[in-house]
Amino acid sequence: MKTHCIARFAGILLIGFILMATGATATSGIQAYMGDTIPLTGYSYSSQSVYLFLTGPNLPVNGVALDNIYAQADEGHFTRVDVDSDGHWQYKWGTNALAGGLDAGTYTIWVVDTPNDRSHLAEADYSTISVSLGNPGISIDTTNTPAMPGTMVLSSSPNQSSVVVNNAYQGSTPLTLNGLSPGMYTVTFSRFGYYPFSTPVLVESGSVSEVTASLVHKTGGLTINTSPVGAQVMIDGANVGISPFTITNLPSDRHSVNVSYPGYISQEQSITVIENQTKEITIVLIPASPIPGIRAAGLVPATLLAGVIAMLLVIVRRSRRP
Repeated sequence: MKTHCIARFAGILLIGFILMATGATATSGIQAYMGDTIPLTGYSYSSQSVYLFLTGPNLPVNGVALDNIYAQADEGHFTRVDVDSDGHWQYKWGTNALAGGLDAGTYTIWVVDTPNDRSHLAEADYSTISVSLGNPGISIDTTNTPAMPGTMVLSSSPNQSSVVVNNAYQGSTPLTLNGLSPGMYTVTFSRFGYYPFSTPVLVESGSVSEVTASLVHKTGGLTINTSPVGAQVMIDGANVGISPFTITNLPSDRHSVNVSYPGYISQEQSITVIENQTKEITIVLIPASPIPGIRAAGLVPATLLAGVIAMLLVIVRRSRRP
C-alpha cells in the first residue's frame, strides 16, 4: 500500500500543476472543465499493468471504464495502462471523448493493480484520485442582497437523481437549496439510464419553489434465440413469449433472462440492455437426463437400475454358498 500511496500523490501533484497552468483551480482534489484532457500518472511496483475505472454521479456503483460509461467494471471492463521498467505509468483521460458523456460533479478514479471492480477491492492494492468536473457558466449567487433569499425543494422519480443548477452540480434528490437570490434558474435532473430533464425555476424573495421531475428511462431491445427453439422466455420474472423472441422498449439496464423447455434444464442469464440498440443472445439448453425421455416417461434412470442389478447378483451368489 505504501507504493500506491506514492502513486496517488504523484498523480495528484502533476494533474494539479497542469490544471492550474490552464486556469482551473484545485482547492479540494482536482478541478477541471468538461471536455478537458487530464493527464494521469503514478507508480506501481507490484504489477506490469494498472487498471483504471471511474465512479461518480449517475454511474454504476461498481464503476465504469474511463472511455465508455456503458462498459461496466463488474463485467470485466477497465482502462488498462502499462507500467514501464521504472514502475511508472501515465494516461491521458479525454473527458470529451466518453461514450455516453458525463454530468458535472465530483468523480473518483480508482487505480488498481489487478482487474478488480469496486466490490472486490479487498482482494487488490489500489489508490484513488478525486476529480471535480464542471461547466463554465453562471453559478448560484448566495451572497447577501437587499431582497430576502428564496429556497428550492427538488425531488424526482426515480430518487437519487443528480441535480445541476445553472451548470453547477448541487447534489442528488431529494435536495433543498437555501439562500438563493431571487431570479430565474435552470435546473437539470439526470440519472444513469434515463434521459435528462431540464426546466426553468423561478425563485422569489422569501418563498419556496418546489419542483418534482419524472425522468424517462432510456430503452433498447433484446432478441432471444434458444436451442431447442420454442422455449418459454421470462424477463425479470415475467413471461414474455416463446423463442425466438424479440422485445423492444426495455429499460437500458440489467435484466434477468430465464428460458425453460420440457425435459431440459432451465437457464438464467443477466443481460445488460444498451440504449437505442437491440442485443441478440443465444441460450443453449441442456437435456435434464443423459438418456432422452427417461425422466419424462417416469422410468428408472440407467445408473440406478445398474446398481439394483449388481446388488441382486451379490445376494444370489451368497445364497449359493454351502
